Amino acid sequence: MSPFEHGEVFVLDDGGEVDLDLGNYERFLDIKLTCDNNITTGKIYQSVIDKERRGDYLGKTVQVVPHITDAIQEWIEHVAVIPVDGKEGPADVCVIELGGTIGATVYSKNNGNGILDAGDIESMPFIEALGQFSYRVGPGNFCLVHVSLVPVLNVVGEQKTKPTQHSVRGLRGLGLTPNILACRSAKVLEENVKEKLSQFCHVPAANIITLNDVTNIWHIPLLLRDQKAHEAILKVLNLQRVAREPKLEEWMNRAKLCDALHDPVRIAMVGKYTGLSDSYLSVLKALLHASVACRKKLVVDWVPSTDLEENTAKEAPDAYNAAWNLLKGADGILVPGGFGDRGVQGKILAAKYARENNVPYLGICLGMQIAVIDFARSVMNLWDANSTEFDPDTRTPCVVFMPEGSKTHMGGTMRLGSRRTYFHVTDCKSVKLYGNVSYVDERHRHRYEVNPDMVAEFESAGLAFVGKDETGKRMEIIELPAHPYFVGVQFHPEFKSRPGQPSALFSGLIAASCGQLDALLQNPSHLNKPIKAKISSNGVFSPKVYQNGHQKGHTHKPANNLVNGNYYSNDWFHLRSPLRREV
Repeated sequence: MSPFEHGEVFVLDDGGEVDLDLGNYERFLDIKLTCDNNITTGKIYQSVIDKERRGDYLGKTVQVVPHITDAIQEWIEHVAVIPVDGKEGPADVCVIELGGTIGATVYSKNNGNGILDAGDIESMPFIEALGQFSYRVGPGNFCLVHVSLVPVLNVVGEQKTKPTQHSVRGLRGLGLTPNILACRSAKVLEENVKEKLSQFCHVPAANIITLNDVTNIWHIPLLLRDQKAHEAILKVLNLQRVAREPKLEEWMNRAKLCDALHDPVRIAMVGKYTGLSDSYLSVLKALLHASVACRKKLVVDWVPSTDLEENTAKEAPDAYNAAWNLLKGADGILVPGGFGDRGVQGKILAAKYARENNVPYLGICLGMQIAVIDFARSVMNLWDANSTEFDPDTRTPCVVFMPEGSKTHMGGTMRLGSRRTYFHVTDCKSVKLYGNVSYVDERHRHRYEVNPDMVAEFESAGLAFVGKDETGKRMEIIELPAHPYFVGVQFHPEFKSRPGQPSALFSGLIAASCGQLDALLQNPSHLNKPIKAKISSNGVFSPKVYQNGHQKGHTHKPANNLVNGNYYSNDWFHLRSPLRREV
């Protein structure tokens, strides 16, 4: 799937490749989902076709109603009883997110004229299925929360309710009646607006929730609690007697801490999908979790890898200079995963710069592979070293296609999901960051690997393969022992990072980038302490991370300049990009 079209592909423990929304659920709720939690049209139609081929329908005509709609309901009921929070027994409540839009009137910014949006045709079978489902289970067992936009016209500053009125009317026409309205707006809904929505949408005013702009996204659960959204849901589901008040003290303290941070840590993100930040959403969240734990404000400098290459110096020298200025001004460098050869040379140059200038570096998946390629070329003088992904005929293939992979079928044929990595070096930064454990389980998504036939040659030249798979033949973690922090991993640690439990390796990158990793080792008792109500925005380093880490002092000086940036308040980190050009 193209990251420009779909955003990030999130990977689950069981190898499911799913929409990035499931990553948001895992992070916010600290749960582990499965591929069955992701219901798609393709899965439903395939299951119905398989049943028809087996003869389950006894020759009857297979139709959208009832066969497709029944399959959707059966899938929901099957998944609803599977626990995802690590506890035994079925869940009390199952949350269903129905994506897409309902027909609504969208207002023009200039003159306020309405344009009818007919909604997504792909969602129609799912809407019909949920309409049948709500009727079948009856009141008290189904609560429909309708998320709608309440735009503000810039000319007069008026909050318009027509889009919500039209979408609720369309929803009713499709057999669904909302119990709660969650209204997205730039500011808090005015009381007269709530009354109008209540009157025209037939929803109690107490059940109309404002989702207004906040300083950081962690304020949203607090916003919902303050408006008693949980009480409205419990009332509809008849669960008032069994429910307890939400415990959000630590969450509230973390949200306040985000607002108080001002001392920046700059990370250069070197990739080829920098035009859409959702392409690296989990990486950004993992960086944010680690930076908050380090009491630093995250500043992400987007560096298009193609702009670092020599061709750009000739064709667009301004973009070339801007990209290199951002890279050289960063406190740390991160090269995330990716596919294809576009921009690869720029990523190799970024890894080389970090290695030669003692800048903290974290390479993820492809970011590890290009670090290996740079090491082979620059340190081992193997100038034709390459990956067979980029040059199938290379004479020095230091990265090769995995033998169990398929070269003819692209979909679902990668090495996916949670795999175990065993540490083969006990005195290294990675093992200490993970808490001196013997192995870790992390999620993977790749087709290529470091050539096992060249491992001994790499190790004799000074590159340490500190983590390997269960066979000992597949390289999982690399380090440069003499470097302040130069780590590459074949897996994706960002997928398991949580707000209160940052990824160990991301914590290492941030701590090394702001000179705090030694303090982390000297005061390990602070690791598991929750965030207190009294907050010092840039005080003593006291994060709560997965495990301990070890790092020598980092001498690279942080840049203090924050100009020419784009600040995204809802995610509470600062993003900068160099001059852009189409590639």
